Amino acid sequence: MNSVAAPMLVVSNVSKSFGHVNALEDVSMAVFAGQVTCLLGDNGAGKSTLIKVLCGVHKPSSGHYEVGGEAVDFDSPQDARERGIATVYQDLAMIPLMSVWRNFFLGSEPTVGRGPFKRIDVRYCERIARDELEKMGIAIRDPAQAVGTLSGGERQSVAIARAMYFGAKVLILDEPTAALGVKQAEIVLRLLTQVKASGVGVVLVTHNPNHAYPVGDHFVVLRRGTVLADKTKDEISQEELTQLMAGEEDIGSGSTS
Repeated sequence: MNSVAAPMLVVSNVSKSFGHVNALEDVSMAVFAGQVTCLLGDNGAGKSTLIKVLCGVHKPSSGHYEVGGEAVDFDSPQDARERGIATVYQDLAMIPLMSVWRNFFLGSEPTVGRGPFKRIDVRYCERIARDELEKMGIAIRDPAQAVGTLSGGERQSVAIARAMYFGAKVLILDEPTAALGVKQAEIVLRLLTQVKASGVGVVLVTHNPNHAYPVGDHFVVLRRGTVLADKTKDEISQEELTQLMAGEEDIGSGSTS
């Protein structure tokens, strides 16, 4: 059903150069609602540059970018967020010594009172943070506890829940399982199935085909800034995806979206 629907996000023939270095060259990809698009590649493949184009950090040197069928030209990550594109980076942009609820609402704290009596509505923040995490199957002891006391998978859950609460339509996750153990990685991957079930389009950036394949619907493999392969799940096996990542290029390439 999603394969015939209009994509939520499309980049067409996007290139990005830094001086004489071509970080991306004629890259095209599409992200659909309720699907996980896995963006794979080794270090230096161009994954980081592409997601920075998607979230408004970098402007492409050439090419076209559409969100919801409309051409966009983001000047900042704020522009992207206003169009529903949320990015969770590997470092999570969290402050370890601050509480879970403070990190959840950081920069967007709801308030009560007026004038000199205006203050953050702490009870509301604590309740929302707890409720949103519970929706994802994460039970925290106390939303006032420092976020640094949480496990890596739980911190990823806070970041994902925060993005969902603030209206993400496309959720970009930058190597969310890279620094996690097996059990914590399973928590994050399970969350992705919940997120896509809500109709959000997910971009999972990873170098690990073993994490990508079980949750992915669509796989885009980058190598040296170009698209090596663009396949739906019924067009490529996990073994073939692993072969591509290992440098075996006899699987074929080309857009299938």
